[in-house]
Amino acid sequence: MSKTGQTAAELTPEEIRAEYERLIEQNGMRARNAAREMGISEGQLVAARVGEEAIRLSDDAEAILKSAVSLGEVMALTRNEHCVHERKGVYENASFFKHGPMTTGLFVNPDIDLRLFMTHWKHAFAVTETGKAGARKSLQFFDGMGEAIHKIYLTNHSKEAAYDDLVAMHRHAEQVASIEIEGAKPKPEERPDSEVDWEGFRSAWENLKDTHDFFPMLRKFKVGRVQALKKIGTDFAAELDNSAARLVLDRARDSECEIMVFVGNKGCIQIHTGPVNKLVEAGGWFNVLDPKFNLHLDETGISHTWVTKKPSADGIITAVEVFDKNNELIVTFFGKRKPGIPELGGWREIVESLPRQEVSNVA
Repeated sequence: MSKTGQTAAELTPEEIRAEYERLIEQNGMRARNAAREMGISEGQLVAARVGEEAIRLSDDAEAILKSAVSLGEVMALTRNEHCVHERKGVYENASFFKHGPMTTGLFVNPDIDLRLFMTHWKHAFAVTETGKAGARKSLQFFDGMGEAIHKIYLTNHSKEAAYDDLVAMHRHAEQVASIEIEGAKPKPEERPDSEVDWEGFRSAWENLKDTHDFFPMLRKFKVGRVQALKKIGTDFAAELDNSAARLVLDRARDSECEIMVFVGNKGCIQIHTGPVNKLVEAGGWFNVLDPKFNLHLDETGISHTWVTKKPSADGIITAVEVFDKNNELIVTFFGKRKPGIPELGGWREIVESLPRQEVSNVA
């Protein structure tokens, strides 16, 4: 039920816009939080603004993303419930791959580094938001439930004329002020530990050659990620104190160790590779505020944190994996590395210095 006393389905676009304007005026509320206050999704809120601050774009997100290189430097934003990842750069080197009915995509360059799962990209909009700093233009993508997957914001170095051309090229023929919302799909239930071939799973983990094979291994043995970490043994996974995420950033800054920071949702994973410098705690969030990379971490959402060690052709790859109460990944940290190069010794020193939980997992 929304604050207006109506259900989301009963709110008209006009009522959504009016309530949004009221919330902004009273609280300076961001769109995601305003939508939640109204009992609707952020995608529904943006759709309600079609004809005013928003333009509906075609459903071909792949084509829109391929066009984004024309914008020059922009800011890429990917988030989940507890973490926001912002990286400035150019959308160069796009590639997309068909896997039966599924399409995946990649942007691989030093600044914009993305892994895309296009099945979830359902709705796209061009949005203009006017604030104290003037008009801010963006491309915004949402999944079938109206949850934000990815956003691309213009910066002072972007090509605004190219943005206008892109919007005109990909403008949807039907500028309707609503979207159809899909129901949430139930999360697959984990198999009981007693039904898992843990000996086979342990052998498969020991023989990993590439970290990209980890998720397929979980699917093969029908094991949940956290379920696996709890059972594999402390030589491959150990639980850390939940201060670990902050300590990783602190110690990477202090030792000038370059790291990789992965933040994602079901449709997109965004990666920063490089140093972190300016760390600031503000508004209940722990933040990286560097010129090209910003991270905003809600530490209150952290339920448990693990160090994991996965074999590869280049040696052991060590990660710090941070989860929420639903066992969903919030953020993952690695040391900076490329295929063919062993992981940084400085990164391993940082990980070894992190406080472990007093009661660790048991194989």
